[in-house]
Amino acid sequence: MKIETYPDSVIYIAAPANSATGGPELLHQLAYHLRKDLGLNAYMYYIPNDHPTPVHPEYIHYDNPFVREIKDDERNVLIVPEVSNTINILKEYFRVRKCVWWLSVDNFYLSILLNNTRNFLFSRIVNKLGMFFLNRPLIDIQAEIYKTIDFNSFQLPREVKDVDLHLVQSHYALNHLVNKGINKENIFYLSDYLNINFLKTKAKLSNKENIVVYNPKKGFNFTKKIINYAKDVNFIPIVNMTRHEVIETLQRAKVYIDFGNHPGKDRIPRESAILGCCVITNKRGSAAFYNDLPIPEGYKFEDKDEYIPLIINKIKDCLEYFEERYKDFDNYRKIIIQEPQKFIEDLKRLFVS
Repeated sequence: MKIETYPDSVIYIAAPANSATGGPELLHQLAYHLRKDLGLNAYMYYIPNDHPTPVHPEYIHYDNPFVREIKDDERNVLIVPEVSNTINILKEYFRVRKCVWWLSVDNFYLSILLNNTRNFLFSRIVNKLGMFFLNRPLIDIQAEIYKTIDFNSFQLPREVKDVDLHLVQSHYALNHLVNKGINKENIFYLSDYLNINFLKTKAKLSNKENIVVYNPKKGFNFTKKIINYAKDVNFIPIVNMTRHEVIETLQRAKVYIDFGNHPGKDRIPRESAILGCCVITNKRGSAAFYNDLPIPEGYKFEDKDEYIPLIINKIKDCLEYFEERYKDFDNYRKIIIQEPQKFIEDLKRLFVS
């Protein structure tokens, strides 16, 4: 299925106001290329729409115009990411053609659960007390959700099921929607690409150190076990870092490990690989799909305690024989470098004048 556009068509792309994370950046990239490469009338629509400074400084360089209202016309198109606060605006329009861009799967369900104040009330209270007295949360509510709730048991709300087209950033999302009963003909694969700061930066192998990098916001309970078992390995968390500091850290590191939930085709494994790291992950979410994380199978492990010795052996193998193991990711890096051009080509197939 494709999206027909007309000379007077307007494409609205909903995004959270003044927010700088992976999802909002992709939404800004989408508007930028629709305007620059396809010549379409694309505009950002920020939520809330009355925010005084909706454009985050990180995205000013995209130079995307924005509007504060949507014209509900069948010649126009509204694209929203999968999180609940943007999904909710679909109910407000009846004529405009609607698309959901699934930048993740898990975050759709997490956003619904976390926006409901009745859910995990005790954990929320404990975390508020922790922030007040210790300046840090005491409970990982997301980890609690993953342990207690099966997303497959949820039904998609009608406003999601009834959209004109589903765009998916990962094969994980594609597979999930098909399993939820969405007609495959109403699904279009539209991935993404890394920030240009990563793509244009080179990594010198001679500058690499015996450092293993991890993201403490993802799968830290299991990662902490690995760290405790490998006291002789230098682990560095990516936390409270600017983009420049992240780049510098990954340029120095030899290995990046990720035992989180991989809600979509994640950025940090790609950022790590393009900056010369070996990548070791679990098999959750998008990491279970080779098309989403095309690294050799020997670098993916079940995140179970019995596999910790094997994971540590793989980490140490990468540190000791880095120059050889680095070559195992040549194909992954090649795919990442080609993603910006593929994104534009996919847009040209999706939008038809």
